[in-house]
Amino acid sequence: MTLVPGSERPISAERDSGWQRGGGEPSLIEVFRSIAVAPGASPWRKFLAFLGPGYLVAVGYMDPGNWATSLAGGAQFGYTLLAVALISNVMAIILQSLCARLAVGSGRDLAQACRDGFPRWVSWPLWLLAELAICATDLAEVIGTAIGLQLLFGIPLEVGVLITALDVFLILWLQSRGFRKIEAFVITLLGVIAVCFAIQIALADPDWGQVVGGFLPTKEIVSNPNMLYLALGIIGATVMPHNLYLHSGIVQTRAYGNSLAERREALKYAKLDSTVALMFALTINASILILAAATFHVAGETQIAELGRAHELLQPLLGASIAPSLFAIALLCCGLNSTVTATMAGQIVMEGFIDIKLAAWLRRLVTRLVAIIPAVIVILLYGESHAGKLLILSQVVLSFQLPFAVIPLVMFTASRAKMGELVAPRWLTAMAAVIAIVIVVLNVKLLVDVFSGG
Repeated sequence: MTLVPGSERPISAERDSGWQRGGGEPSLIEVFRSIAVAPGASPWRKFLAFLGPGYLVAVGYMDPGNWATSLAGGAQFGYTLLAVALISNVMAIILQSLCARLAVGSGRDLAQACRDGFPRWVSWPLWLLAELAICATDLAEVIGTAIGLQLLFGIPLEVGVLITALDVFLILWLQSRGFRKIEAFVITLLGVIAVCFAIQIALADPDWGQVVGGFLPTKEIVSNPNMLYLALGIIGATVMPHNLYLHSGIVQTRAYGNSLAERREALKYAKLDSTVALMFALTINASILILAAATFHVAGETQIAELGRAHELLQPLLGASIAPSLFAIALLCCGLNSTVTATMAGQIVMEGFIDIKLAAWLRRLVTRLVAIIPAVIVILLYGESHAGKLLILSQVVLSFQLPFAVIPLVMFTASRAKMGELVAPRWLTAMAAVIAIVIVVLNVKLLVDVFSGG
């Protein structure tokens, strides 16, 4: 048995034997194994003990990139692309379950696994690509939060971008309160988002028969080039690379035991938590698409992709002055939530890959400045209309990085030498491999289309 410094939890030699390097100090050491799991508690109390990380992961599935693609899909094609949202969510559930399996089975997050499982000439480029993905994620958050501030309070976009730098203080305050407080903050904002969309859906009064039918795939999705392109965009914007690093790290905030039975139990509840949370994320994404279909598509406004334009049309189409405000509040809540999760993902990536620990405020400030500078330059030089294009660019960057996170995840969890008894079953590995191939192919196509002007 070997001890992970600072963890006070042993890691079996069996789980270390397949790695090129032994496990070092865990990422996010200040919250590692900080949430107690009572061994003799009821199943319901154990579920509650594990409840939380999945909802932090779910935040990444409803970022401004998802909003843009869902709005465009609903406005152009009504309810048809709900099937794509469902399929992409199933993909996400499978991949996030592998993240939990990697964490519980190996005692490592994905960044540490890449560091310990690959030679440095492989792990260092993976680290740089992961950092690029974090910056791209933060860029989307900066723009989304700034748009939310503009729609809600009339703050100019360039000023709103600068205001987002103040979220450093929010992060510091939350981290000083403990990890449970962070989870409570995120879940509360997710609740606000859900209420906002529930009211808007009620006002829109969609055709629920068509909604149910929209979850059934049709040949038109593949045969119609425009529909296929938007379908690819929905899938490409759903599975986020930083979420894979994030989930494999924050699962380890729970103080579960080290025996095989205890780890199996921990994995069960961690997967249940993420599955329920991602179904919630599907509900939000589907709500955005349903809202667009029931308002814009029905009214003939089929070319809606800009968040500002959608906000502008909601009041006259729904006949309720509160609708645009609810839309803006939900968008702002998404931006604030993403701020929290991106910071932790950034810490996990840096600490896991290269074992450099920065103060949370410093890490956040550096990451945020990298996102703010290009956003401000583009807005000042080209105007607000190009902010949306910058948002699309951030999604392209994420699409490019995604395979470099998914493929190692599938490789590690399929290895018995690395995972021991918690190695992924062959059927699960096969499904994950197919998903990885699909994601790679779709993202390559998206990249080709973007750079070719297709």
